[in-house]
Amino acid sequence: FWPRTDVIVINKPPGLVVHPAEGNTEGTLVHGLLHYDYEAFRAMVAATMRPGVVHRLDKDTSGAMVVARNMVARQRLKDAFKERLTEKTYLAIVLGECGAPFGTIETQIGRHPVLRTKMAVLEEGGKYALTKYRVLGIGQGCTLLEVRIYTGRTHQIRVHVSHIHHPILGDHLYGGRGRDVPITVPRQMLHAWKLAF
Repeated sequence: FWPRTDVIVINKPPGLVVHPAEGNTEGTLVHGLLHYDYEAFRAMVAATMRPGVVHRLDKDTSGAMVVARNMVARQRLKDAFKERLTEKTYLAIVLGECGAPFGTIETQIGRHPVLRTKMAVLEEGGKYALTKYRVLGIGQGCTLLEVRIYTGRTHQIRVHVSHIHHPILGDHLYGGRGRDVPITVPRQMLHAWKLAF
């Protein structure tokens, strides 16, 4: 039983797809929401195939997500994300040792011109993306970063850190295989640590 609140915050585990799409038609976070509290989410099913979901995390990214439990809360959260009134902070383990203790990455991001499953930094035609990071620690050929995103582009952190030649450890799509580091990981090392709204 969930108490009657307007929103819930979920600690999404890695490996869980957020909403149904081609290739992922069952076992998603949305299916779980409908199973455990159909009454709260059923009014939103007709309006969207993503009831309550106003933002998402990649399948292999873990961490904090907020979900709306009614249409009013859903609209207010959508507006907050659109108007950048939310704060999203992540932890990431990236390959290599970042030299500077702080950094800012400001580019345009869009669909990769050849590999359509990837996003890429583009010279023109993309959407503005802003990421800031701070080094928390260095070791084993990797760096632990605190990452704050100010825009919400698809794969933004993954694309940006790869762009500065420090891909996320375990992120095979963007170059984070880590052949030269003495540790192996089962997934990309990216965690949505804090979410303020």
